[in-house]
Amino acid sequence: MRDALLDNVHINFDSGSLWVLNVVLAFVMFGVALEISIKDFKELWSNPKPILIGVLSQFVLLPVATFILILILKPYPSIALGMIMVAACPGGNISNFITHLAGGNSALSVCLTAIATLLAVIMTPLSLEFWGSLYQPTAKILEAVAISPLEMVKLVALLLGVPLLLGMSLHHFKPKLALILAKGLKPLSLLFFIALVFLALYNNSDIFMDYIFYVFWIVVLHNLLAFFTGFSISNIFKLNRKNSKSITIETGIQNSGLGLLLIFTFFDGLGGMALLTAFWGIWHLVSGLLLAGYWSNKSITKKETLA
Repeated sequence: MRDALLDNVHINFDSGSLWVLNVVLAFVMFGVALEISIKDFKELWSNPKPILIGVLSQFVLLPVATFILILILKPYPSIALGMIMVAACPGGNISNFITHLAGGNSALSVCLTAIATLLAVIMTPLSLEFWGSLYQPTAKILEAVAISPLEMVKLVALLLGVPLLLGMSLHHFKPKLALILAKGLKPLSLLFFIALVFLALYNNSDIFMDYIFYVFWIVVLHNLLAFFTGFSISNIFKLNRKNSKSITIETGIQNSGLGLLLIFTFFDGLGGMALLTAFWGIWHLVSGLLLAGYWSNKSITKKETLA
């Protein structure tokens, strides 16, 4: 009965808040795009290997690993679909900042963010539909909701593709203005988004408190698996340390804001999906900063030892 309750609970997030979430997510992506140059994409031609591995890790290996984790844990169906949603999203908007703190390859991180965001227009809806349909409990939810992948593609294109192209265009024609705007816009929009997530959880605190410990361990395991996936594939292909850090972080930091928006728009705030994705949005900030701190401290220690 408990799982049936969560699978049928819908998070309270009114149309006004949903509209604000749309605008905030678009501004977050616009802020990210202000620091992306067309030159960044030239990395594809000069050194395609780390970028191809990053895309493979993000859009193929993470969904596969997520699906295997679901088969092992057998979580509530709505929680499982939330895990698939998170894995289907592109890298999160703070991945570039965390990569910089960790001493990773910032240029690679920026390039992967841009490419993953563009690919997400098609890959996120397709990945959600494909992996969600393979697992019977989540397939039942998808059948009941009967979402149109095309409608989801349109929304993702509007929220990710348009702001990305506008931001990159401004960076190309007015680079100084773009960098000035990016300094203020990106952190401000990110803080606003975090506030909205906390507001959604606060307004549904009874549901959140009932399932926090159940969701907490699933999110922690899933997030660790995501970092491990990126780190493992980087080492299998013998990438250097800086590139390995970038791909690990890009795989472990997901755009949970996009996931939440899709859940509220197409799944009417389905309880397990929304709780897992919202908590992921909080947790990956913590885990990402902890990982960056560890790598950064390790680099400093190594330099002192060598000296």
